[in-house]
Amino acid sequence: MAHNQFKHLAMGDIAKKAGVCMATVSRTLNNPDRVSEKTRNLVMKVVEDMGYIPNRLAASLRQGRSRNIAIMLPDITNPYFSPIVRTIEQISLARGYSVILKDTQDDPALERSFAEMVKTRQVDGIITNSQRIPFDVDLTLPLHEQLPPIVNASEFCDLDGIPKVGVNNVAIGKDAAEHLLGFGHRRIAVITGTSHILSSQQREKGFRAALLQANVSFDEKLLYQGDYSCESGVAGVRAIMQLKERPTAFFCFGDQIAIGALHALRELGYKVPEDISVIGVDGIALSQYCAPPLTTVAQPLNQIGEYCATLLIDLIEGKQPENLVHILPHQLLIRASTGPAPK
Repeated sequence: MAHNQFKHLAMGDIAKKAGVCMATVSRTLNNPDRVSEKTRNLVMKVVEDMGYIPNRLAASLRQGRSRNIAIMLPDITNPYFSPIVRTIEQISLARGYSVILKDTQDDPALERSFAEMVKTRQVDGIITNSQRIPFDVDLTLPLHEQLPPIVNASEFCDLDGIPKVGVNNVAIGKDAAEHLLGFGHRRIAVITGTSHILSSQQREKGFRAALLQANVSFDEKLLYQGDYSCESGVAGVRAIMQLKERPTAFFCFGDQIAIGALHALRELGYKVPEDISVIGVDGIALSQYCAPPLTTVAQPLNQIGEYCATLLIDLIEGKQPENLVHILPHQLLIRASTGPAPK
């Protein structure tokens, strides 16, 4: 970096103006951690004043910050994350930060290796969409002394003291079930998300609570363990529709599952919603363009991104959040894929 940025300027000029030796200038530019904050500030002010590197880069070197943040996603192909990431990038850019995207493939080892970027100062903080925190934590010590700036989105870890942004998944499960019950459905099939993921467990909890409240028994044969993919929607429909007593509706724990379910039902010759209703969760952009358009419990994806970016950058800049847990409102979007249970 030093060679390219300073090829038209002898490093001696900077050293002379700052009153330090050339080795100190070199260390400040290439290994700022090895220079005291006072010296770093002095040298970088001279460099900035002389106009040889952009102000933002100079400021970040003075502060010992990279001005990068990392977003760790369990599955970069899932369109649920697209509006969240786009909003994080917009807000980060406006506040002078760049975003590094990491696909962890829901692998704890990859999560940990990416998290090392904070220790090597490649990034200043992390937004993680996993219920695991990729750092070792001693619960007898204050969390803020052990962890870098970190925000936990969508899937919540069980540690208090970490800012979290997401939705009430129990309420989402309940609202979806009540929507189908209101149409007279009693045999409702469920295609879940990945079984170990908290959002899936909570949606199932809400679904079962709504059925219990309505005095409707649940046939366990109508539950298929999916994994939030279109493929699991296809597989779930094919398995459940082989039952002697078929369902009149499917509650899919994600829109991608529901899209797969719609495809499989169409292949099997069923009409939606005349023969069978389908409801999803998330409100991804594609859901409104399904045939028929998908009824879904929508999450405020842009708002989740906005909260995540703002909370993280505030933390990096030393501002503590007033509230640690932010549960944002969901919305039932009734479209053409749900209707009255067939007589």
